[in-house]
Amino acid sequence: MAVAFDSVGGFLSHGFDALIDVRSPAEFADDHVPGSVNLPVLSNDERARVGSIYKQVGPFDARKLGAALVARNAAVHIEGPLAGYPGGWRPLVYCWRGGQRSGSFASILTQIGWRADVVAGGYRTWRRLVQGGLYDGHLPHRMILLDGNTGTAKTDVLARLAQRGVQVVDLEALAGHRGSMLGGLGDQPSQRMFESGLAAIVAGFDPGRPVVVEAESSRIGRRTLPPALWALMCAAPRIDLVAPLPARAKYLVQAYGDMIADPDRLRDLFVPLRAYRGHAVVDGWLALLRAGDHIGLAGALMAQHYDPAYARSRTVHGADVLAQVDLAVLTDSDLDRAADRVATLVSGR
Repeated sequence: MAVAFDSVGGFLSHGFDALIDVRSPAEFADDHVPGSVNLPVLSNDERARVGSIYKQVGPFDARKLGAALVARNAAVHIEGPLAGYPGGWRPLVYCWRGGQRSGSFASILTQIGWRADVVAGGYRTWRRLVQGGLYDGHLPHRMILLDGNTGTAKTDVLARLAQRGVQVVDLEALAGHRGSMLGGLGDQPSQRMFESGLAAIVAGFDPGRPVVVEAESSRIGRRTLPPALWALMCAAPRIDLVAPLPARAKYLVQAYGDMIADPDRLRDLFVPLRAYRGHAVVDGWLALLRAGDHIGLAGALMAQHYDPAYARSRTVHGADVLAQVDLAVLTDSDLDRAADRVATLVSGR
């Protein structure tokens, strides 16, 4: 019997021993239910081949080929990653629609003696629940933004808040991007994967306690914040982290070491800013880069680009500031003290 879910939290706390995604590797890479493992019953090429036969020849021939391929791939999984599971093992299986792929695989597992079930509606159920929470409704949470100019270690303080039991969302980690011109952390996840991760985190929060999120724009790299979250962030009060420019410049060089190690990439990122900051300013940055004066470059970028952009954004969006937390330096002990202070402020809300 297919198992139905009516909430993200319910789906994630499914109660089975494992959650198995039998879709193709490409489908899984684009998005999947957090915590699921991929045991594809059709490879990317096999799925495309079956789909072609369905359209060009007919459903019967496509199903016949699909059944043979599913059985062959299921055997590989049973003899491989599933070989050690005992008879009482209870896996929950899903495919795209909760139909033939998951049903066929679960049937084989059941015949062996495992207590397998399928997800009603498959991945589309998960996606519908995620979209319903992030697009069609509102989030029942109170949010506080952790704000501050570039280089004030907001992400580090956010991580320390999580260690202190504060409910936090690290949007930059979910989006695989630092949320700035120098933001790339590698390939970003798909928009759907970003939203799945966000929905899973939010589902575990206590609505009676505030949630701390780093102040961001509505886009982080190529990922867009869903409307329900963005609405909360726009209305949220802020806690400002403030640090002197020399300390921020030193911190930024350490935090962006991967970018500093790739001067060609930095030069390419500076080119589009000529239209906004002027040739003289960008030429000055390039001169500092060529000279290897990374701290001087970081300071110039903040003074001439980041800080003015932040000031303009705050003027446009407004800001109800709860408190200002000053950091004289940005050492670990200073960041710990800042996290303690922010945690105290949040706990009183």
